[in-house]
Amino acid sequence: MQELPLNLPEGSRKEVMAYLEPFMLNEMSEYLKPVEEMWQPADFLPDSSRDSFFEEVKELQESAKELSYDLVAVLVGDTITEEALPTYESWLTMVEDVDKNEQGGWMKWVRAWTAEENRHGDLLNKYLYLSGRIDMRQFEMSTQYLIQDGFDIGTGADPYRNFIYTSFQELATNVSHRRVSGLSKKSGDKLLAKMCGVIASDEARHAKAYMSFISKAITVDASEVMIAFEDMMRKKIVMPAQFLREAGEPQGEAFAHFSDAAQRLGVYTALDYVDILKELNSEWKIDQVTGLNDKGEKARDYLLKLPDRLARLADRMKVPEKDYKFKWIY
Repeated sequence: MQELPLNLPEGSRKEVMAYLEPFMLNEMSEYLKPVEEMWQPADFLPDSSRDSFFEEVKELQESAKELSYDLVAVLVGDTITEEALPTYESWLTMVEDVDKNEQGGWMKWVRAWTAEENRHGDLLNKYLYLSGRIDMRQFEMSTQYLIQDGFDIGTGADPYRNFIYTSFQELATNVSHRRVSGLSKKSGDKLLAKMCGVIASDEARHAKAYMSFISKAITVDASEVMIAFEDMMRKKIVMPAQFLREAGEPQGEAFAHFSDAAQRLGVYTALDYVDILKELNSEWKIDQVTGLNDKGEKARDYLLKLPDRLARLADRMKVPEKDYKFKWIY
């Protein structure tokens, strides 16, 4: 990779992204797997070509009956989030200051990341369909609404803010799928536990990729990356499904109830948000970055103090107790 001077002038993102291009091309394989070696939804689901298919579906449905209402609601919300992948792919291709060459590092990464992520929604969607607990038409309408409505996560088209967001979000989805896996296992649904476990593993690997992009950017444009990180945390990292809704309901209504269920179950909580921020501060060695300008130093100071402030707020938050009946669930 070519060398770049530290602390480039403001507005130098194009130069930095050109610097990152060969890194993405050369090291992308560390965070992705060959298609032939990856798990596929068919590896977990009943095979309709076998005589045992209906018996396997019956077993799946018996296990699914043991899942709590809140857990099913969280699983549906997670699945719809995964199903809205077309929105996320189109958003990532609009990032400014990156080479849009189809064979360039960024576009190759976006396509490969999308291809791996696409399996998550496929697998969970088929599980929910076979489970017999879901009104699939209501579920499918919510998915269509979420893709149609898009999302506004406060990143604009800035590459630094986008990579910071995806680093945070991939860690958050890892937590959510991992916790659903654990709760499913406790409920006796070993198949769902295994499925959510492998999805969580993918999310962790993808998080490492996005975190590595930011780590590289910090080495050559530390102040601007620090300021972008501070800005994202001041705005708060919102979930990609924040506009989630059911048919006939306003944007975000279903997401609020989905979030309450996740909080009640401990699948994803305010303290998890704090822990992810701590992990990013540690991964990017925020306390050790040198050569920052005044704005960068102030941003760093804010980021280092923020986890304790958020933890105090999280400790005072009450677990939502309001029951809600989703149209998705029979």
